[in-house]
Amino acid sequence: MSIEVGSKAPDFTLVDQDRKPVTLSSALQNGPVVLAFFPAAFSSVCQNEMCTFRDSLATLSASKAQVFGISTDTFFALKAWDDQQRLGFPLLSDYNKDVIRSYGVSNPDMIGLKDIAKRSVFVLSQDGIVRHAEVLDDARNEPDYDKVRSTLARYSACDGIPGVVPPPVGPLADAPGSV
Repeated sequence: MSIEVGSKAPDFTLVDQDRKPVTLSSALQNGPVVLAFFPAAFSSVCQNEMCTFRDSLATLSASKAQVFGISTDTFFALKAWDDQQRLGFPLLSDYNKDVIRSYGVSNPDMIGLKDIAKRSVFVLSQDGIVRHAEVLDDARNEPDYDKVRSTLARYSACDGIPGVVPPPVGPLADAPGSV
């Protein structure tokens, strides 16, 4: 089962396509984070997804959001793919599959590939709380990018402002009269 909206995101350190370590808790010090898990570099739907995030970086940056793509590919494969696609954001290698397990997004068998990432997106506010979670069981589908943008707009405005409490999460969050 994947982590849910309202829960604290598990911290991790992974290496990016340039073999530089990236720690989630350190990244959160700079603002909200979008974690975009994808099954495999060089696959068509994953390319569409990551290129959509690339093409949305200006909008996402307005929310001070950082995007991280995460897969179980090696950093060598991620580097080659990034060189080809010029994505402009870190691609993190979860080669040992620890992070996909801690986030509950491990796909046990996708067309014969064992324990790779399910396509999923988590939007984290600066305090490390999951504000949006989308886990797709069908790898041919892409995430709801508008939901990612609207969640970032909703929560990034509150981050780092003393005394401002983020809007509620859970089933009543969108009820009439809620913030």
